[in-house]
Amino acid sequence: MKWIAMIGVLIIVCLGLAAIYGSYRWQSNTENLRAKLRNGRRTIKPQIYEQKEIEGLPDPVQRFFRTVLKDGQAIVTAVKLSQQGQFNMNENKAKWSPFTATQLVVTQRPGFNWDARIQMVPGVNAFVHDTYLLGEGSLHASLLGLFTVVKMHGAPENNQGELLRYFAEATWYPTALLPSQGMRWDAINDTSARATLTDGATTVSLVFQFNAEGAIATCRAEARYRDKLTAMPWVGRFWEYSVCNGMLIPLEGEVGWEYPEGTRLYFKGRTTEIHYEFAS
Repeated sequence: MKWIAMIGVLIIVCLGLAAIYGSYRWQSNTENLRAKLRNGRRTIKPQIYEQKEIEGLPDPVQRFFRTVLKDGQAIVTAVKLSQQGQFNMNENKAKWSPFTATQLVVTQRPGFNWDARIQMVPGVNAFVHDTYLLGEGSLHASLLGLFTVVKMHGAPENNQGELLRYFAEATWYPTALLPSQGMRWDAINDTSARATLTDGATTVSLVFQFNAEGAIATCRAEARYRDKLTAMPWVGRFWEYSVCNGMLIPLEGEVGWEYPEGTRLYFKGRTTEIHYEFAS
């Protein structure tokens, strides 16, 4: 019995050491990715938002900018945020797992790194990097930071999907949606408009629906690639707006795939902390 107990303790110690090593190695990879994001940044001009920039845009887009920005707002260059929420990794049924994440975003050249811990079972996390870096998208999921379960990088489908994510999340850094920052807006109706963004060889479009106050309520892509073969409508919804550094941003959101029978959500999250860097 003593030997069995000793073996059990040894196994627990080895698993603990493996988890510590996996976390350390993963964190090093996160730091490397984020260093590349920062090193790839470009100079942003103009450095200040002026309301005359939005003259001539579709009416709901003008209302949006007047709602979320004030004249003289400094242009966002980078964002560091923390999130918590639930993630559904099962395609066939609702099987939600809690997650925590941090994310770094740079706005020129557009890019981000999302570093998440998704609880698979108590004490066992999937480590996830979702990244758009210098025109290339990638997804890397690893058990305990040691055992890769998903790794996709650099295919046109990955690039499109990750640039769409950056685009949709610009609700957190709304100066990135300005025409001066590379956005093109086209009218649809009194409450929605289509925006188009090009980065390198990748061009993506989203339809934004605005709420009664003028802020973004939803966004929708006609087709986002889930893998190399499957592209589906992709939707996001945002709410609980709050003023942060002079900008009106949402604190909560959810994202899902749009099936003929309805939307299947896979992300429900809340921004718990956010810090900005501005052009100067």
